[in-house]
Amino acid sequence: MIEEMTVLTDFKKIFDRYRESILYLFFGGATFVVSVVTYSIFSAYLHWTYTVSYVLSWFLAVLFAYLTNRIWVFQSKVTDAKGLFREIWQFYLARIVTGVIGWFILAFGVQVLHQNDLLWNGIQNIFVIISNYVLSKLYIFKKIEE
Repeated sequence: MIEEMTVLTDFKKIFDRYRESILYLFFGGATFVVSVVTYSIFSAYLHWTYTVSYVLSWFLAVLFAYLTNRIWVFQSKVTDAKGLFREIWQFYLARIVTGVIGWFILAFGVQVLHQNDLLWNGIQNIFVIISNYVLSKLYIFKKIEE
């Protein structure tokens, strides 16, 4: 029993120390799943072009990411309309930039290398998730100076 308590205490200390990164990875993984599943549905089942599939899956993934990042990962304290607008604007602008780069990575894999679009969608998602964390941490969800 004491060993179990020690393990739980140690786990809690690690979680508390790396909380933001752990939650970002968790919700980044969940965002990846939202993106891949919706892309697969649009591409493989509905037979839409990879561009249409990408744009729609990107939109749904960004919406999911914004809500989870704001509430759980970065615990945004912004409540005024101006600050909230700035936060949303920066979040979507950053996602548009990384989304366009992600699309170019996908297009490169499909059009230039003639490889599977599902594989290259996964590859571009890895780039996008890492880039979005850096942008969110440094610019979008900066801690408000007390």
